Amino acid sequence: MTTLTALWLPIVLSAVFVFIASFILHTVGWHKGDYPPVPDEEAFRAAVGPLGIPPGDYMVPRAMTMKEMQTPEFDAKLRQGPVLALTVMKNEEMAMGPMLGQWFVYCLIVSFFVAYVTGRALAPGAPYLEVFRFAGATAFLAYAVALWQMSIWYKRKWSVTFRYTVDGLIYALLTAGTFGWLWPH
Repeated sequence: MTTLTALWLPIVLSAVFVFIASFILHTVGWHKGDYPPVPDEEAFRAAVGPLGIPPGDYMVPRAMTMKEMQTPEFDAKLRQGPVLALTVMKNEEMAMGPMLGQWFVYCLIVSFFVAYVTGRALAPGAPYLEVFRFAGATAFLAYAVALWQMSIWYKRKWSVTFRYTVDGLIYALLTAGTFGWLWPH
């Protein structure tokens, strides 16, 4: 077993490497087509804007009970459409600073759990490939597999989930390499 205090450097450095890699992946256009505009965006905005929907997550149509979900009226709403899983954000500029800060904290948390799992499984002096395997599998679960449920339950396009899975694989490899490189001897 390896203590978390002995793993502070790979925790921080792997989070930095993932943060840099994610910046590169998002600036080269790899995710450019993930969220295309709705057809006739101006008409959509004109119709939805006056409703004053507060920020949050919504389903349309939304049955309040399982019994209601099985009614012919609800089935008609589904067939008529639109069927939406909708996230409404505040009407403000997209401030990247706070989001990037949250992303970095998330990367630190993932690296902390990678250190926890790998540190419980392996002792100081473990071979590079063993560390790489444990750290990589744990990081891949956090960065990639956790996203698949969005395509299963909320119908996110699988092509988008696939691109984020590739990102997650890159992040996992960077994390695994960092932990293998800096594992205490």
